[in-house]
This record gives sequence, C-alpha cells and structure tokens, in this order.
Amino acid sequence: MKSNKRNNIHLADVAKMRRNPAFTTMVKPVGATCNLDCAYCYYRDKAEIYNAQRMVMSEQLLEMYIKQYLEAVDLPIVTFCWHGGEPLLAGIDFYRKAVELQQRYAAGRRIENTLQTNGTLIDEEWCRFFRENDFLVGVSLDGPEDVHDAYRRDCGGAPTFAKVMDAIALMRGSGVEYNILATVNARSEGRGAEVYNFLKGISRFIQFLPVVEYVRRRDDEGKRPLIVSPDDEGAEPAPWSVSATAYGRFMCDVFDEWMKADVGHCFVQLFDITLANWCGVPPSLCAFCETCGDAPVVEHNGDVYSCDHFVYPEYRLGNILQGSLADMYTSEEQRSFGRDKREALPMECKRCTYNFLCRGECPKHRFATSRNGEPYMNVLCEGYKMFFRHTDPYMRYMKMLLQKERSPMEVMQWARQRNK
Repeated sequence: MKSNKRNNIHLADVAKMRRNPAFTTMVKPVGATCNLDCAYCYYRDKAEIYNAQRMVMSEQLLEMYIKQYLEAVDLPIVTFCWHGGEPLLAGIDFYRKAVELQQRYAAGRRIENTLQTNGTLIDEEWCRFFRENDFLVGVSLDGPEDVHDAYRRDCGGAPTFAKVMDAIALMRGSGVEYNILATVNARSEGRGAEVYNFLKGISRFIQFLPVVEYVRRRDDEGKRPLIVSPDDEGAEPAPWSVSATAYGRFMCDVFDEWMKADVGHCFVQLFDITLANWCGVPPSLCAFCETCGDAPVVEHNGDVYSCDHFVYPEYRLGNILQGSLADMYTSEEQRSFGRDKREALPMECKRCTYNFLCRGECPKHRFATSRNGEPYMNVLCEGYKMFFRHTDPYMRYMKMLLQKERSPMEVMQWARQRNK
C-alpha cells in the first residue's frame, strides 16, 4: 500500500528514530519453497520473483545475516523468526549451524528462536533439536479435518491433516513448546465455536489469521491462480476468502466460548492485543499499532523487504551482501513505509470509536473505499467493528480488574451474572 498522503512526522516518530534499534526480522531461509500447495498461500507466488529457482540460504549468507542482525539490535533478548515457504526444507544441519553462529555472535545476550511450519516434515530428530535448543514452534492447523484439508493440501493434492496431527503428537510427547496458527477462511465461516473448541484441545496458544485475497486466473490450465493486488487487471475475489461480517461473527463466537471458562487458561492473540490496546500497552502485533515497519523480511539470497506482506520490487530495501541491515531498517524509505500506515488512514477510521483498538489493521487489507470515497479502508472493517462492539464491556471490566491489581479471570464470573 503506497499512498499519496502527506507523510507527516510526529513526536513519537522522532523518539523512535532516536532510540537504539529494536526491531525484529522474519527470515526466509528457503524463500517461497514449500512441500505444500495451500490454495490461499500468498507467499508461494514469490518464487516467480526469483525465476522459481531452488532457494536455500547459503552458510556464508546465514552467518552474515546473524552477525548483522545481532549487531543491529540493541536488546538483551534477541528473537530470530524462521519462516517460509516451509523453513524445515533447509534441513536440520542448517539450523544446527544457525544456533552455533547465534552463540558465537550473541555477546552474552539471550537468544530465542521461533519457527513457523506446516508440520508435515517433523519427526523425532526435529523434536529433539527443538527441545534441546528451546525453539518455539508455530504449527499451521486450520481446525478439524474437513476445515484444514479444504485448502491445505500437498503438491500432489493429497490432504495433510493426519500428518500435522502426528507431528503435534510427537512434539507433545517430546516436550517441544508449540502453538497454533489457524486461518479463518470461507470453510471456517459460521464455525467459530467448533474450530476454537477443537484447537484449544491441542494448544493453549492460538492465533487466528483472516484470509482475504484476490486472484487472477492464469492462461495455463491446471496452474493455481495467481494471488494479486485487487487493483490488478482481471483480479477477482478468491473463493477461499472470508467476508468481513463472517470474520467478525467467527471471532465473536470464539470470544463467547473463551469467556465461559478459558480466560487465563487459553490465550487467543486477538484477545490479548485488544486488551493491551484498551490498557494503553503497545500491542505485540504490528497490524494493531499506529505505525509499522519494525519487522522487515530477509529473503534466502539476502534481499530485504519492508514487510512479509510486501515482498514486491518497489518495497525492496537492499541486500545484506551490499549493505547493512541496520541501515536499511533506519532508512527513510522504511520509516516512510511505517508512517504511511497512519497517514493513509481514511478520515472515517480516524473518527471511529474503535480506532485506538484497530489502527486500520494491516495495510495488506486496506483496499476498500470509505463511505465518503476515500481509499485505503480496511476490507475487514465491519467485522472488526462487530468484534470490538461485542467485546467492549468485557474488555472494560478486565481493564478495571488489572488497574486494581486483580486477576482478569474474575471477568468470567461477572460475565455469567451479566448474561443470565
């Protein structure tokens, strides 16, 4: 999302520029390479940027990335986020080397590793490695079998649910720390309570990610449609996308189930973020911050882009073989990208009661038009408004409990009385 709005610099922006760098990176050691062919994957098409060649980060580049990142970030705890494509395709020796290099350049700081995987390649050896090196593993699982397998199939079209469940059983038995990332898509619509109750039996930590994409059909029959910008000629809504109201209803249904008995026991990312914003605490996810730009992505060949959702030539900041990761993060190009999230916000959003909770959400979803014709309106706006209205009294009550240094879990008893 590039806007023609004036990019104003606020006092908070100046303070941020003067602070020592404190940012995260998402690193793609195999780029967009994956052993699955998930229908809604926005990243698989990125292989075309690199002519679909085999993409694996070299050991030399791995060392340069780790060294530059640790030199750039002034934090006592530094987190590495391994992503893809399917990052396990890099092989276990790649990550053994990564851990060795992290310790070499850590300079006494604590290193944490997170890795997002489709789960289908996890075996006992991977589990031992994850446990011994304290990796937090995010597993993509959309819900019960029919929901998951609707769009998450391998390159031969075979379902993947059983393999993912086997991997989760292995990790649980091995003591690996893991959580769940579930997309909310067309197959999930109307099934919020069912999906949540299934997933909470697998992990106490769940992230729900709405899927809203546009596609363009290819001339070659049999090839997956290309995920494109809504502005592209021939673009049409993807059949797997969730509607705004369906997403809002889904999250309200999940919240109602969570409020019955799970507050303080299960942790749903959107609920944590919403409460954080109610309490004036910076949320953990950039999509709900006023500005963004604190999470550039590093590709398998060292290319650096402004964001995981904006891996397009116009958002390329450079390459760590020719420049410094720190300089790219502090560049005016990246700062402007981050401020644009705020400056491009339509007036309807700025006047909205729930702007302090939403902040326009992620720019990747801001391709609708406001009531007065302004661009860059979030296509999921009505769904978020539905969720924020529904949760408003409960969030206010939990905020009050926290201010009084009481447990937010008390909200469950209050909710039961309120809803009699």
